[in-house]
Amino acid sequence: MATLLSLGIKGKDGKYTNVTVRLGDELDDYGNNVSAWIEQTKEQRDAKEKRNYIGNGKVVWTDGKVIAAKELKDGDGDADVDGFAF
Repeated sequence: MATLLSLGIKGKDGKYTNVTVRLGDELDDYGNNVSAWIEQTKEQRDAKEKRNYIGNGKVVWTDGKVIAAKELKDGDGDADVDGFAF
């Protein structure tokens, strides 16, 4: 079972680009099991538009656990500072 990550990368102009990163279970022909592409909208995915790949690589260490993030509910997390939970 693969794992997908959603990641925002801040550019020099201060704007964020959303990137999707896939951690796969199997290696490709080059020994990679990680790929990254510019995030697509639901409409682009439904239309089967080609992904704009920006990189690939391999997992170099793992403790064997991947935990999906969850939305924080009131009272979850530590302190709430300026609307951000830390």
